[in-house]
Amino acid sequence: MTWNWQSPDWPHFKWDSARLTQAEEQFLLGAGVAIGTVKHLDEDDHTQLLVELMSGEAVTTSAIEGEVLNRASVQSSILRQLGLASADKQRAKPAEQGIAEVMVDLYRSFSEPLSTQMLFGWHRMVTTGRKDLADIGKYRTSREPMQVVSGRIGAPTIHSEAPPSKQVPAEMKQFVSWFNRTSPHGKEPLAAITRAGTAHLYFESIHPFEDGNGRIGRAVAEKAVTQSFGHPVLVSLATTILAHQKSYYRALEKANRQNEITDWLVWFAEIALEAQRRSITQVEFVLTKVKLLDRLRGQINERQQKALLRMFREGLEGFKGGLSAGNYGKITGASPATTTRDLADLVEKDALIRTGERKHAHYALKVSRG
Repeated sequence: MTWNWQSPDWPHFKWDSARLTQAEEQFLLGAGVAIGTVKHLDEDDHTQLLVELMSGEAVTTSAIEGEVLNRASVQSSILRQLGLASADKQRAKPAEQGIAEVMVDLYRSFSEPLSTQMLFGWHRMVTTGRKDLADIGKYRTSREPMQVVSGRIGAPTIHSEAPPSKQVPAEMKQFVSWFNRTSPHGKEPLAAITRAGTAHLYFESIHPFEDGNGRIGRAVAEKAVTQSFGHPVLVSLATTILAHQKSYYRALEKANRQNEITDWLVWFAEIALEAQRRSITQVEFVLTKVKLLDRLRGQINERQQKALLRMFREGLEGFKGGLSAGNYGKITGASPATTTRDLADLVEKDALIRTGERKHAHYALKVSRG
């Protein structure tokens, strides 16, 4: 089996630009929509959106690697990293704190050139608390082949194999140079999706670290996207990849075998466009909250406002099965009779939509209202 890095043309990737033109144009247009919409948010709402996007990416990029994190703990850690005094005191586990640090650093340093030290820093973050790794904050040094395998121990299936550790420093020096050279202000600028998709594949092909390559590789792709727009608008790449996890691994495995990567970039373009739509939907969701609360100002009581804010904090998915009267009582401390009146009033005011009757009634935000 010959891998892409063993080919004579490595790492000179080739692709059919014509097959990506429409996607690149759509992505650029969507970026303008997202950036323009965010400008309508005040500082508090912008912070809420930022934390939602960061925590969502942190949790899902870890989930892709089989690591389950507590979203609330990740959010709390992100708030502390942003220096917000109002952040709660919920203690995050080392893995939650580490990936939160990566997301905040990615946001703050998006315009800076990529560097070896930046990658080493991200690796130290994603491996926070790990005691089982020999190489933390530096490239791998093991003499064993770096392989992605599955199947029985005696007859494994090798999905990919990376260059030997002794080649990694030189390969990564070339990668970092390529990444900065192809930036919007570099000597060989590439379009957003093309650059991000190629960067992710290039990085994963080298697999420079003992562990954490997937999370760092997706952060590299996110950095490429935000640099292309000159604005730190995070795109939900990891969230979308998780939703297509099986096809993600199949596409990566296929792309690892040659340096003609049109099929990989076409697949990545579809993911990037879907991710962008997810991000724009989140922005619009926060704007809906602003418009709804403005419309209801002076018309609802503190209990009702507290419940609505709590529902918005649940995000686009909302409470599983919808808000129940029991949930409302726990959130607000209201009696059953008061809960019934409050919820009926919110339905009457077009703030909530009710489904079901009596004990089976559940409520959802009426987010479609402008």
